[in-house]
Amino acid sequence: MKATEVPEITGAYLFEPTPHADERGFFCRTFDADVVRSVGLDPNAFVQDSLSRSVRGVLRGLHLRSGAGEAKLVRCSYGRVFDVVVDLRPDSPTYLGQGFFELSDAAQTTLYVPAGCAHGFQALTDVADVSYRIDRPHDPAEDVTIAHDDPRLAIPWPLPATSMSARDRRAPSLAEALTHEEG
Repeated sequence: MKATEVPEITGAYLFEPTPHADERGFFCRTFDADVVRSVGLDPNAFVQDSLSRSVRGVLRGLHLRSGAGEAKLVRCSYGRVFDVVVDLRPDSPTYLGQGFFELSDAAQTTLYVPAGCAHGFQALTDVADVSYRIDRPHDPAEDVTIAHDDPRLAIPWPLPATSMSARDRRAPSLAEALTHEEG
């Protein structure tokens, strides 16, 4: 497994496994504490694992946490997704930078999303399972959502959004969300 820094988002990493394939299928390590530690992250900081299943066109996000934020490891364990990270840390050298990734079951690449960054994805296959490992227990009172179609962000979603949660459909613009966070 190797770690690669994401240039568009300071502190974000891609963890790429080395699959071992044969006639039975494949095997790969999807988490390695030593590799995580090698880029300055604490592998023991992750306290909760979650899984979402989406169908083609489903759009989830853009989500982040208020307060201390939430760092996460994100991996598409089945199918393919278009994954988006937006740096919303005002002191970051990549503030408002965006990273776009295709995560898939074929590659099993894990994306590290630093606290203070918004995250979202869209399912590109009939079924897409996304695994999350987060560094703080979830507190719904800290949930922040930003409109996926905010013109200031101009995210190039590859498909029309076929389904979203009510919360995501009602999400405020980036400017409104940032004003709320500062206030």
